[in-house]
Amino acid sequence: MLELKNVSWTVEDNHGRTDIVKNVSLTLHDHKLYVVTGPNGGGKSTLAKLVMGLIAPSSGQILFDGVDITHMPITERAKLQIGYAFQTPPVFKGINVRELLTLAAGEKEINPMQLLFDVGLCAGEYINREMDSGLSGGELKRIEIASILARDLKLALFDEPEAGIDLWSFQRLAETFDKMHRQSDMTLMIISHQERIMHLADEIIVIDSGEVREITDKNTFLGSLTLKDSCGCGETCERGVSF
Repeated sequence: MLELKNVSWTVEDNHGRTDIVKNVSLTLHDHKLYVVTGPNGGGKSTLAKLVMGLIAPSSGQILFDGVDITHMPITERAKLQIGYAFQTPPVFKGINVRELLTLAAGEKEINPMQLLFDVGLCAGEYINREMDSGLSGGELKRIEIASILARDLKLALFDEPEAGIDLWSFQRLAETFDKMHRQSDMTLMIISHQERIMHLADEIIVIDSGEVREITDKNTFLGSLTLKDSCGCGETCERGVSF
């Protein structure tokens, strides 16, 4: 379904050239859930942006369903049913939540209220809210994820969906990812450090220093790591993976 062949992304500044992504080769198959993890600054978000077309690779090739999309603009990739949820979501002024979800769905029949519930929001409170600065970062993130769920996608990319949301909302979101994986034909690629998300994965891809360090199953990966509470509180809660 998605194939990356020796994909690299290099930036240049006053200090010279820096390889952010280095000769990454990956194949993602239909109807699978992949979790991409690794140390902060390792290139995970950059890799997702390369797939979505937000940035163009310095070298290499990206294929989607056999079509070369290496230099295809983001709008054309969206038409191929690729969707992306930003780590920091954009603000849409002059539109309310219901209108955003309806636009995202296109001709697909959706229940906007259910979508909001799936991402941990009180539908009655948010359905007619304006998409502006009156919403917190966590609220905007959950609404953006709901807009991705509203679309008819073949490949959905989520960049740290747990960031900035409370524990109850995260639990609802994890349940929604599980439901999507079991009941839809969508391929999911989720960037995350969270153990609960990793337990949903068919495969875990470790990215470190811009390179693929490991591709393995969740049991092997989680069994080999030291786990700690993501909040550091010492209580029983969602745990993040330490690298």
